[in-house]
Amino acid sequence: MAIPRRTFKIGGDTEIHRLGFGAMRITGPGIWGAPVDRAETIRVLRRLPELAVNFIDTADAYGPNVSEELIREALHPYGAEMLVATKAGFARTGPNHWTPHGRPDYLVQQAHGSLRRLGIEQIGLWQLHRVDPAVPRDEQFGAVRDLIDSGVVRHAGLSEVSVADIKAASKYFKVATVQNRFNLGDHGSEDVLDYCTAHGIGFIPCFPLAAGELTRTGSLLDTIARNHQASVVQIALAWLLQRSPVILPIPGTSRVAHLEENVAASAITLSDREFCELDRATSQRQQR
Repeated sequence: MAIPRRTFKIGGDTEIHRLGFGAMRITGPGIWGAPVDRAETIRVLRRLPELAVNFIDTADAYGPNVSEELIREALHPYGAEMLVATKAGFARTGPNHWTPHGRPDYLVQQAHGSLRRLGIEQIGLWQLHRVDPAVPRDEQFGAVRDLIDSGVVRHAGLSEVSVADIKAASKYFKVATVQNRFNLGDHGSEDVLDYCTAHGIGFIPCFPLAAGELTRTGSLLDTIARNHQASVVQIALAWLLQRSPVILPIPGTSRVAHLEENVAASAITLSDREFCELDRATSQRQQR
């Protein structure tokens, strides 16, 4: 197996380091309100460019608005290489409450709000957070097309979608990224990942570190981690980076120490045997 490529071009022209940062957890409990330790959160964000992390994934629903506002406070003006991606398509009414909201006027309104909160003139990557089942999906995809045509958005993506959704959206705009749940313990979006790999679409795995019982002491993952003098978290990230050249993991944290540990995973290369053993073990577990 070749050493995994460490960069990826969003939309074919915006190059980022593949290991990014997910900014959902920098808010308060229930992804609501301000973070418990605001000072540490700001330190985490300011550490990102120092560690060469130049891809941040956030959303207007995180807080709501709090995540975007903290990112601006910590990092604005952003360096030329920094890509802050955001999303819209949910309405929030309280902690852990998420209501799909895909009316075109709402999506356009929220994208403009993200522009202001992030302090930018154009969103480099904007993603439809969910396809709202109560609104015809073509109307939602049309709103994304309008955002691109008006210059509010440069590249656009989708979140938690099927291959059929990607194909339908592609009639309206070039799908630059897809953000679906995928990790060592959950291969439910394998068909979507394979489609993205074949078409050069960036695949952003939600919850990249959710490996469940695979992390237990004495497990295969634990054994491989000890062989590399690494943590199981780092091996889980290394596996993702080698699974496909389009995978863009975005582990999130509100602690600098955890951030540094996550970023160090990008330097780990699993042997062909280690990768295949993990791939086989996790695939078999999915089939049970």
